This record gives sequence, C-alpha cells and structure tokens, in this order.
Amino acid sequence: MVSMTDPAITPELVGQHNLTPREYEKLKAVLGREPTYTELGIFSVMWSEHCSYKNSRPLLKSLPTRSPKILVGAGEENAGIIDIGDGLAIAFKMESHNHPSAVEPFQGAATGVGGIIRDIFTMGARPICSINSLRFGPVTGVRRAECGGRSAEDPKSGKAGAEELALANNRRLFRGVVAGIGHYGNCFGIPTIAGEVYFDKSYEGNPLVNAFCLGVLRHDEIVRGRASGVGNPVFYVGPATGRDGLAGAAFASQDLTVESAEVQRGAVQVGDPFMEKLVCEACLELLATGAVAGIQDMGAAGLTCSTCETAARAGTGIEIELDKVPQRAPNMTPYEIMLSESQERMLIIVQKGREAEVKRIFDKWDLPWAEIGSVTGSGRMVVRHHGEKVADIPAKKLADEAPVYEPESCEPAYLKAVRAFTLAGLADTLDPARELKGLLAWPTIASKNWVYRQYDHTVRAGTVVCPGSDAAVLRIKEDSLPAVDSTQPAPRATPEKLIALTVDGNAGYVYLDPYEGGKLVVAEAARNLACAGAVPLGTTDNLNFGNPHNPEIFWQLREAVRGLAEGCRAFNAPVTGGNVSLYNQSPNGPIDPTPTVAMVGLIEKPEHVTTQWFKDQGDTIILLGSPMDTSDPLLGLGGSAYLQLVHGLKTGRPPRCDLEREKELHLALRALICSGAVKSAHDCSEGGLAVALAESCISQQVARETPRLIGAQVDLAAALAAGQIAGTCRLDALLFGETQGRIVISVAALNAAKVMAQAKILEVPAALLGVVGGTTLSIQAPGASLSCEIAELRDLWWNSIANAMK
Repeated sequence: MVSMTDPAITPELVGQHNLTPREYEKLKAVLGREPTYTELGIFSVMWSEHCSYKNSRPLLKSLPTRSPKILVGAGEENAGIIDIGDGLAIAFKMESHNHPSAVEPFQGAATGVGGIIRDIFTMGARPICSINSLRFGPVTGVRRAECGGRSAEDPKSGKAGAEELALANNRRLFRGVVAGIGHYGNCFGIPTIAGEVYFDKSYEGNPLVNAFCLGVLRHDEIVRGRASGVGNPVFYVGPATGRDGLAGAAFASQDLTVESAEVQRGAVQVGDPFMEKLVCEACLELLATGAVAGIQDMGAAGLTCSTCETAARAGTGIEIELDKVPQRAPNMTPYEIMLSESQERMLIIVQKGREAEVKRIFDKWDLPWAEIGSVTGSGRMVVRHHGEKVADIPAKKLADEAPVYEPESCEPAYLKAVRAFTLAGLADTLDPARELKGLLAWPTIASKNWVYRQYDHTVRAGTVVCPGSDAAVLRIKEDSLPAVDSTQPAPRATPEKLIALTVDGNAGYVYLDPYEGGKLVVAEAARNLACAGAVPLGTTDNLNFGNPHNPEIFWQLREAVRGLAEGCRAFNAPVTGGNVSLYNQSPNGPIDPTPTVAMVGLIEKPEHVTTQWFKDQGDTIILLGSPMDTSDPLLGLGGSAYLQLVHGLKTGRPPRCDLEREKELHLALRALICSGAVKSAHDCSEGGLAVALAESCISQQVARETPRLIGAQVDLAAALAAGQIAGTCRLDALLFGETQGRIVISVAALNAAKVMAQAKILEVPAALLGVVGGTTLSIQAPGASLSCEIAELRDLWWNSIANAMK
C-alpha cells in the first residue's frame, strides 16, 4: 500500500499533521499497522477538532436536543429538522468559517455560505434564507472624549501608526467578508434576511464569520447521509477536484499566526455560487425520484469526510477508485484528492438499477458526474488509485471514535477584578444627550445598513420583515418547497407559514461571566422572537473560543455551555445542531468567548407580526419588565456598552438573567400581541433604555433610502413618582444600564389602560413612559433632562459604519 513517491512517516511529519504521539499510537492500533501517507492525511482531518469535536463533545451532551417537534436531532445528520405543522418541516444549521475568512476574507466568507447551504439541501430541503453573525476588530478610532469620557489612547504614545494599520486591516477584513457573503447569497438566489455585527479589539486578526441557512421540506422528503444498500453505486457530482482547500479542516483546528496563515492560504477554497445553484436544483430533482439511498456534501475534509461518515452512519463500508474522480489539476496524488475541499461537490449513493435516472438529471443540468465506487458490507473505507489500495480504514472508528479529551480547566484570574468592580468613584453622567449620540454612532450599536444593503433580502418574495428589526420574518409559500416527482400525484396544497429568525451573542457578557453570559445570549434571542410575535421552535449555536488546552479558556467554554443549556431548556428551544470553532486566537491573544445563537420561531397569524419602530403620533409608550434590577450592585452597567464606550472599561459583573421571569415576560408580550393591542415591540439590549427608545424612533425604512422618523416624549420622573420605577438611582444606570428582561412597546392611547391592567394580571411589571410624537426624543429624568432632534440621531446611527468605511 505504500507508494514509492510518498514521504516517510516520521514523528516530525506526524506533528505537522497536528496529531499527538498518543493519537498516532491510537491510529496505528486502529489500522493494526503503520499508515500510508494518504491514511495519515485522512486521520489528521477526521480527528481534527473541526471534524471530531474531540475537546468539546462531552460538553455538548449537556445541551437539550429533544422535543416532540424534532424530526432529526443534533448530531444525527448534516442539519437538524423541526416540524412546523401541516406536514411541513424546516431544516437549519449554523457553522463557522473563521480562519479562512482571516486569510482570504472574500472567498473565506463566500465558501462559508456555500457550505452551509449544501448542508441544508443535503437533507432534502429547499434553502430559502440565510443569516449571519460577524465579529471584527474596531473599524473606527473614535475617542471616548467624543462621548463625554477621557481619550482611549494617548496621542503622544507613538502608537498611532500601528493603530491606523490595525484599523485599515480590520476594515479590509470587514469589507471582504461582507462582499463575499453578499456575492454568494445573491448569486445563488437566496435572501440574507438577518444578522449581527460586533466590533471589538479581541477579534483583531481573527474575525468570526458564522453562517446560517434554513430550508423547507415535507416530512416524507427527509433524506439521510448514509451509504445504505450493499452493492449500491456511489456517484460524484459537481465540479472537478482541485488543490484548493487542502486540509482546510486541520487548518481550522490550530491557532492563527502570520506564518500559519501564509502557509495555509491554499487551504481557503474558491466558491462558485452559480454551480452550487445547479447542484442544488439537480439534487432536489433527483431526490424527488426516490432513486437516492443517501447523500452527503463534500464539505470539511472533502471526499474523506463524505465517504467515511456515510458508511459509518449506515454501518456499511464504501470503496472508491480515485482514477474515476474528476480532477482539474494534473498529476494529483491520492493524498490531495482525498483531502481537497474544492467546493460545490456532492457524494450520492444511488439505488442500484436506477443509475440511468441519475445520469439523465445531471446531464440535463449540465453537471459533471462520475460513478466512483460502491457500497460494501465490509465496514471499511477502501480507497484505490491506479488499482493500488492507498487507504483501508474501519469507517466507524475513523468517523465516530476519534480521541475524546476533557482538558483541564480553571477559573480565569481576571475574574477576581471583574467581581470586585463597583460604581464607587465612577462619575455619573453630566451630558446624557452627548452620550446617547455617541452610543448610537458606535459601530456595534449603529445601524448595520451598510452591511445588509449589500445583500439581496427580498429575492423569492417571501421576506415579510427585512433586516433592521429585532427579528426577521419570512413567509413559507408553496414555491418554497422542493419540487415533487411529476410522475406521482400532486400533494395537497399546504397553508402558508410565518417564521421569525434572529441571531445573537454578546461576547462581552460571556467574557465577564461565562455562565450568566451564556444564559443572556439565549434570553436575548428568545426575547427578539417574542418582539416579532413568535414562539421559539429551536436553536442552532456556534461556539467560538480560543485554544481549549488553555485551562482558563476551557473553563469559559464549559461554563458558557452550561448557561446555554439552561437557557434553551427554559424557552423550550432545543439545540438542533451547530458548530464548535476553537483555536480562535492570534498572536495578540484569544478572542473573547463568543457563543452565538440563532433561534427560529413560528408566528401563528399574519396580524401578529410585530416590528420594533413606533407607528403613530399619540400612541402610548409602555415599558414591560422591571425598569431596573435594584438587587444588582452595578444597576445593569456591568459589561455595558456605556461603560465600554464612555469610560473605556470592559469589566463588572454583567446583568443577571432570571430565566423564569424572562419567560413570563415573553408569554405576556405574545398574549398582548395576540390581543391586537401592541403596535411595536423592541427589546432593551446594548445601550439600555435610551438607545432602545431612540431606535424605536429612527429605525423604520418605508422605502429604500427613505426613513420614517417619529419622535417620543418620555417622562421617567413621572413614572418614578408613580411608583412604576422602584427607588432612586444613578442617571447613567437609568438611561444606559442594560438590566435584562425589558421590552419597550407602543399601543394606541385608548388601549393603554387595558394593557397596563393585563400586565398586572399577568404579573409582569409595566410602566407608562410617555407618548409617541414630535420631532425630538425628549426624556425627563429625576434632576435631569435630555432632548435630541430625531433627524440628528438618525443620521449618526444610520451613517456611522458607512462613514468609517469610506
């Protein structure tokens, strides 16, 4: 089996493949001999963190993954599937493409979108939308002095040149990633309807690109990634295999350095969204014929992963001949063919005797195809090249029995200072209007229209609520479903469905308290769905952390997963699948621990769809939830945007999250929405109450480039006097504190008393804040007032990122 041209297997070569000596010994025990060079490469990618989750698998078992609506659960297949009623189901998943995007931002992000789309149509579902979660280093050098605080940097420090270079690189990465996402999604013809973008120095040099896709199918159309049926032929479909993307999975499982990025530039794949569209349509048409026994995309680890995983799931074996694999580069070695991650390729196991149907459909769509092997009963993955056996590995041991570790963990030392932080000595705000303007212009809070205007979010004509509200809303129509076999009776018409989608993740909170931060991430996602009028169905997550062999980082991961699990259980939003992305750190250090959560919910009726912006002059503004957590010594300022921007501090315990109270708040809000009383609903998150009120005034777009601005007159002093806000407090905490479980709603004036009474019956705190109307946002507070022209606030908020990117 050993080729004369293969390099000798030495300890150095094993180390270059990111296998430890202990793992290499286990590899030899699995084979019962020394590996070939091709086998060494196969094990290196399949036993990488990216493919095997060897450092995180035990933690993931604590996540809730079951509910009566789950049709395909987490870890079973390429994506989870949830029942949405009337014989329909949705498949969705989120995955990362962080390291590739750091090296080649355009192609890294583009192929991240392409890979997650394939995961969806591999399940038999038609992809109908995508969303994303992005993190970058700062793109603006705004000084804190502009927001009422001291300058963040000393201009005499001599660091200005280095900082400008860092800013320029952050902008380059940001611009390239957004362009790549827009290119792939727009060309494929799928709307990108929601997302989030954060900017923080911890992501400098290591951006995060988490891509999500959702598809729709009927219950009887679910297909599996299994090599079922001994004797069934194995087909390859899609473009020829090249040398792009070699060992990309292994690259994603190591720290990112200047040297590794340069060496692994070839590990970044090149995408072709038009080819992917053809592959998608051909596969969906083929699946409708019933000729397919199993299907798997060639994503991470390429042909290696697709062959061994399909065989392992089915408990069968698979044998392929590499000479039959289409190749676009001359003289490719078995190692290169097996490890290439060239895009838009699929592996399809076909029912024996139905090969002609497969060939006819692929030829119709003008797609390259090849019959490259067959399913066997040996339980082994056998690979031949020029008639010579270059790999012979037990499929299940390769795919499912990678080493599993439980790394050491210890609480990070910095948390001692975090917990000791108090507001003593921290001056209260003297100029809240100035600070509100600074927060609205802060890129993390500012409008993300510079991003989403590069995406087509209306293609397929199903988007009900576009980007810019708490959650996007999509209509599932008849043409959202996969095509049916024309030889079979037409299925009965199905009613339209409305689903809401959001993605959330405040890494600052998780950094300061991983457990509470994990709960807060889930709570905000569920709160955003409630503000849209939706009931949560399920969750997919992406766990972005640093090197797990650092005990402090593994502790962060463990505690964050514990918080995520509690949150998902509380909101009955089980995890249907997701991704773990570790080793996210550059020479500057690790990223902040960043679990991101995408949550999908169902809206019962079209009239229940709710958006975040105020609607009509004279409407009453009501705050649902406790205005302030007076049991929190930091009054919601710990880890807040205000503390970071105005005082330059990322510290303090983040706000507490009472999951039961949060759940009751969501139930109450949905009840009020169903009663027809609620005109708008917007959650209080980054920037606190003042920012939420401002966004409710300025965030509506009635047409492209045309804002609809409406002011608000708010009297917090009156609410305090009426006992609707407990006690007295700091002005900065009242306006900018981020106490959780708060939602700003607006209702017609004649319904205000009824809504307040209903809130009391539902045992949800409620406070009358003021009235919608005018051209200013005016807030009266105890001993202070704030008044800003709405047009000015909107300009700062809407144009901040565009100005930074000029």
